[in-house]
Amino acid sequence: MEGSDSRQPAPPKVRRGGSWEVIVEAAERLFLERGFGAVSMDELAKAAGVARRTLYNQFAGKEEIFREMLLRFSAQLEDALPPGIETRGGVDEVLDLIARAIVGLHARPGYLGFFRMVVADSRQFPWIADAFAAVMEPMTERFARYLAYLTEMAILDCRNALLAAHQFTGMLNEFVLWPMMLGREAVIASADEVVEETVRMFLLRYRLPRQNGRP
Repeated sequence: MEGSDSRQPAPPKVRRGGSWEVIVEAAERLFLERGFGAVSMDELAKAAGVARRTLYNQFAGKEEIFREMLLRFSAQLEDALPPGIETRGGVDEVLDLIARAIVGLHARPGYLGFFRMVVADSRQFPWIADAFAAVMEPMTERFARYLAYLTEMAILDCRNALLAAHQFTGMLNEFVLWPMMLGREAVIASADEVVEETVRMFLLRYRLPRQNGRP
């Protein structure tokens, strides 16, 4: 009943600075080296140089730490594809910018290791795949909305804008991301050529004939 419990609510957990940052950084190192499932909370505490009690004061478990890593990953996506990139020129220029941003993201430190970890651990921990998709899908959907807008403007003809968005990123991933995932150093074309030919092929399929000076 009201008034029968004089205890004060527990203070919120600290989420920035100090041990919080040290723990997340230690978790990133261990998860990327060994995988999510192979790392215990005791090992995380030792790697971070904090007491086990401190670790649990900051995080309820490994899943919460992983989700903090996802937030950092999401920030990388936002940095690579900042708001307003769709307005930076005509369709050719924007697609080139988006393609180069995606390729550049693949080359960022930690990105490839994080992606490998997600692929390796998702079978044992299906929620990892769901959490990763929740970060990736909004970016793809945003790109699809841009393609749908260009279709409404009679610049492109993407009857299924989400399919077209996946086709575009799929061409880039085939020649850049997946060879890197497999540890292949040599690819059949440079990143610049992959970007240029991806944009060219995409527009050959989807661009409507130019009329009245449309871009």
